[in-house]
Amino acid sequence: MKDVALNERHKALNAKIVPFAGFNMPVSYEGVNIEHQNVREKLGVFDVSHMGEFLISGENALELIQKISSNDASKLKDGQAQYTCIPNETGGIVDDLIIYRMNAEKYLLVVNASNIEKDWNWISQYNTMDATMKDISDGMSLLAIQGPKAAEAMQSLTEVDLKNMKFYTFRFADFAGVEKVIISATGYTGSGGFEIYIKNEDVERVWDRIMEAGADFGIKPIGLAARDTLRLEMGYCLYGNDIDETTSPIEAGLGWITKFSKDFVNAEALKKEKEEGPRRKLIAFELDERGIPRKDYEIVDNNGTVIGEVTSGTMSPSLEKGIGLGYVPAEVAEIGGKLHIRIRKKDVPATQVKLPFYKG
Repeated sequence: MKDVALNERHKALNAKIVPFAGFNMPVSYEGVNIEHQNVREKLGVFDVSHMGEFLISGENALELIQKISSNDASKLKDGQAQYTCIPNETGGIVDDLIIYRMNAEKYLLVVNASNIEKDWNWISQYNTMDATMKDISDGMSLLAIQGPKAAEAMQSLTEVDLKNMKFYTFRFADFAGVEKVIISATGYTGSGGFEIYIKNEDVERVWDRIMEAGADFGIKPIGLAARDTLRLEMGYCLYGNDIDETTSPIEAGLGWITKFSKDFVNAEALKKEKEEGPRRKLIAFELDERGIPRKDYEIVDNNGTVIGEVTSGTMSPSLEKGIGLGYVPAEVAEIGGKLHIRIRKKDVPATQVKLPFYKG
């Protein structure tokens, strides 16, 4: 297991450290509900330095990115970012990621920690156009400052007008006394905020400055457990749970990042699936009674027949009810539709709902 550069800071804060995607990561500090609500109401800082970062550059950089990704990166301007996925050749997803356009010949790809090696090898095999690829993951740290007070609390650390940064844009700028870091108006919580990309050697002093600047605003360090409940309340897919090598972007509700205005890996098959309709769909549900749905729990119909399984589930700290995502046959997927979640041999009634669960 690798340690992130801030490992000693997390230990000093009495974080519960667990192995995750090849790293020792802080899963919680004070407890998931406290941390979750702090992000929804104030702000929190996550260490997500386990994420992977690839630089793709050269005159053919965009050509390679267009080939391996489902979204249309040609629409990006300098300083813009885009959510996308890497389709495989059999209808599934290699990974989901964010693409940052630095300039016409330089892009940053941010990938999931558990997929760094797999993604690198996959992209490399399609690099027949000799784009320059560089894996900078091991030297980079990533801090996510999330919550409604994030812009106000962090404004003293940079000259960038944080409050007026548009969603999915980024800037190279000085932050917390460190020159030319990436300040990105992205995040995975649904409560606004920023992600800061910095070199490992600078991250301790940046962390300390963030904690100082946020002190009067109620900042807390937040672990991966609350990151998961926050993203699930928004209905954001998690790789390895809701999407993987066997799930298509169409059935996962990611048709909006699947653009057939260009050619990419497996585009023809995915276009056919979109036109004909997927055989199953990822749905969102809320339990009608007390209970906590968990990953791999069975979804059953009114007759007790198993029709699918939960891919993500939790007790929502914001809504105080059980919520989840899961795949069911397409003909069953309907907002307001009734089904049951099998929890310890008891079929608990649930209702299909429109995302996000948390409306803010």
